[in-house]
Amino acid sequence: MNSTDIRCVGATLHFLPVHTRVPLKFGKETVSYVTCARVCVTVENTAGEREIGWGETPLSVTWAWPSTMGYESRHGVMKNFCVRLAKEWSSFDSQGHPIEIGQDFITHALPRLLKETNTNRTGMEPLPYLAALICASLFDIAIHDAYGRMLKRPIYSTYTSEFMSRSLSDFLESDADGIDFEGRYPSDFIQTRLEEKQLRAWHLVGGVDKLDREELTGDDPADGYPVILPDWINVDGLKCLKIKLRGNDSDWDYARIVKIGEIAIAEDVEWLTADFNCTVTNPSYVNDILDRLCLEHPRVYGMMLYVEQPFPYELEKNKIDVHSVSARKPLFLDESAHDWQHIRLGRQLGWTGVALKTCKTQTGAILSACWAKAHGMTLMVQDLTNPMLAQVPHVQLAGHVGTIMGVETNAMQFYPAASEPEMEVHPGIHQRRSGCVDLSTLTGHGFSYFEDQVNRELPDPEANYTS
Repeated sequence: MNSTDIRCVGATLHFLPVHTRVPLKFGKETVSYVTCARVCVTVENTAGEREIGWGETPLSVTWAWPSTMGYESRHGVMKNFCVRLAKEWSSFDSQGHPIEIGQDFITHALPRLLKETNTNRTGMEPLPYLAALICASLFDIAIHDAYGRMLKRPIYSTYTSEFMSRSLSDFLESDADGIDFEGRYPSDFIQTRLEEKQLRAWHLVGGVDKLDREELTGDDPADGYPVILPDWINVDGLKCLKIKLRGNDSDWDYARIVKIGEIAIAEDVEWLTADFNCTVTNPSYVNDILDRLCLEHPRVYGMMLYVEQPFPYELEKNKIDVHSVSARKPLFLDESAHDWQHIRLGRQLGWTGVALKTCKTQTGAILSACWAKAHGMTLMVQDLTNPMLAQVPHVQLAGHVGTIMGVETNAMQFYPAASEPEMEVHPGIHQRRSGCVDLSTLTGHGFSYFEDQVNRELPDPEANYTS
């Protein structure tokens, strides 16, 4: 036990609806709104002192739960699961550092709650683990924030032996590679101080995004923000573009890469990535596109920094050998990287990088980063189109773990108005300038939200529990 240990004693949950200014496409679905789940947790230390912390994440239904089942049905299940989690977290009896509490919850409580939820849904499509992890993430994030506030320290400065009773060997297994986590802590693998105050910003070019003026229809938004890709590049000074592809139409995918690549070259963009939407089942699909690109458009091929998750989510069910793809370009796990065990399996199959997301819990992201870095894998921090408070832990993660290049951040593309109150406090992370986001205002305790300075009225709580 450590004198700085905490436990969770309360949780107040809010749902904030956010509408997109242009359609947002995930996989085979396109959505026009999302719900952000925000929680305020209360923690108590060993001296009986209490502090609050905040966590938030978009409930990205289409990303976490691809299905033919209706959007609203899945949306409702995820919201109800958040309410269930608020009650569970408020009385969760684990005590310790946030990483210790978070891993205890992920390992023991979350699987039980998910099983109970899906047992009650007999005959209906079960809630996937990834969707459950998203619902749990805001509570986990809030525990980390509260701990930093309790100690009046930035949360990343606490990932050390001074504050943690358990070392990484209590969470991560040593293996045949000779990696031993005994006596090692997250601070051995990640920065405890935010040294990089500016990060390159990656812009998402969605599958239905307009690329040039010929694609304008007259029904496009006229709200002062760009619509076509060259305007986005020029207004935000973008240098990095992520290209969303179909993964089941190679001619369309190839043509899309080429057209965007040509725009990128003309506008002095430096880097590209390709996201195949987890719909590819044969590595030759990706290899053929990359090989053709190398022969016919070598400069565009050279700008391709890495390839993201072409293959299905369920890594254990789809053990596809992907060494041929990673021999051409770095290959990053995203949707499949639920935790370090999945990352270990991915590495065995040939994946070379990991895209971390705070929506899979702050605890899980930190532990995954440590395992991946210990094994020589490259990191990236990918977006879940994080607005408002959700943007803060997201960019902090990228600033501390060390990524292959900056951070993906696209809430300002799809719902920029949603974060206007938060932008007054943190202008640098809610807008992109000279191709970067600026983290210089993140100077406080916990995650440095400074939410008390944000002029936002929250909706009535959906759940409010105190133990």
